[in-house]
Amino acid sequence: MEHSHLQETDTGYKVFLYIFYVCAFIMLSITAYGFYAMYVEWEQNGTYVMGEVLVKTEIPFENFAKLTTWLFFSTIIGWYCVSRIGWKKTTKLMTWKMALLQLMLLGFVIICLYEVLYNFTVLNAQITAGIINGKVPDIDSLTVAYPDQNRPWNLIFATKMFLVGFLISSHAFYLSTKPRKNLDT
Repeated sequence: MEHSHLQETDTGYKVFLYIFYVCAFIMLSITAYGFYAMYVEWEQNGTYVMGEVLVKTEIPFENFAKLTTWLFFSTIIGWYCVSRIGWKKTTKLMTWKMALLQLMLLGFVIICLYEVLYNFTVLNAQITAGIINGKVPDIDSLTVAYPDQNRPWNLIFATKMFLVGFLISSHAFYLSTKPRKNLDT
């Protein structure tokens, strides 16, 4: 009997599971490094720029991918793996719980879309304002002092992280509106 949905006995299930574990390790490692660097900067200067160390650190060698890119990539791939291997968990949700989940996801979609547009617009404005005599500013160092002056956000980091949030919450909202899969198939 051929299954139309991914089952625990399928070899593809284990592939998605192991890739999720790799993505989770990457996400946790980058997040721990980011928190550590942020803590050190706070102790030394009394302030920090959220995400700046992740935007300026390139792995595995110079001029390759930055940690924000690895975090972006692993989060998207990890979410896709979770959506493939965890589909059975959503088949048992009652209609009122699913309705609340859909409203929450729609709220996340709207908030993340706004933040992506806001951060991208501010980033674009700062790049445009920073161009003097054809010289482009250091794009990786552009920040916005929002919501707190002492804790500004790096605009590249903010744009990428809210884009990840938008993509994941949009995909989750889409999946939540599809008809439920049958556990027997």
